[in-house]
Amino acid sequence: MRLVVERLGCRRGARQLFQQLDFTVETGTALVVTGPNGTGKSSLLRLLAGLARPDSGTVRLEGAAEPETFAEEVHYLGHLDAHKAALTAAENLRFWRDMLGHPGLSVGAAMDEVGLGGLEGLPVAVLSAGQKRRLALARLLVAQRPLWLLDEPTTALDVAAQARFAELARAHVAQGGLIVAATHAPLDLPAARLDLGAYRPARPAAPLADLESEPEQ
Repeated sequence: MRLVVERLGCRRGARQLFQQLDFTVETGTALVVTGPNGTGKSSLLRLLAGLARPDSGTVRLEGAAEPETFAEEVHYLGHLDAHKAALTAAENLRFWRDMLGHPGLSVGAAMDEVGLGGLEGLPVAVLSAGQKRRLALARLLVAQRPLWLLDEPTTALDVAAQARFAELARAHVAQGGLIVAATHAPLDLPAARLDLGAYRPARPAAPLADLESEPEQ
């Protein structure tokens, strides 16, 4: 299986974020997407997940059982954690497991893996920001999907939780998974790098009539 992106372009309103973007992510590899704020890292992940339409170009996952099952091969973890605050941690995970299909670890085992063992019965509303992020990461474990699309996955995580995430990501890749992660933070993960800022279109030069004249000396 491999993710193939060809001549991809993304526009937000009247602004072109990036264009002519080409890359391939093979089975058992990871790609880390970097770039300044506003270059379109989150937008790129949404395009890859099928949540938005590209301005140009194509995205395809070669090796999927059927082209129409693309979405069923993808885990998308956005910068928001996507929890129901009134539900318990375990209830949130059970919902995602049942909705996503392809069951992986049990809810209890997944929570143990991310360091939340014993908190299954707590409402998400009382969890800290770091605990909520770890619960979101546990969603990757309760349903088996080969392609992980991760937007700032280590946000709010302490040093120990960041290290644990890196272990889980390396294990996923070692088992033949694919990862595309957009981040400002370093990830302890062998990966290719893509600077999205390099694909920002050049700004056209201002017309001479729009330039301010030099003041007379």
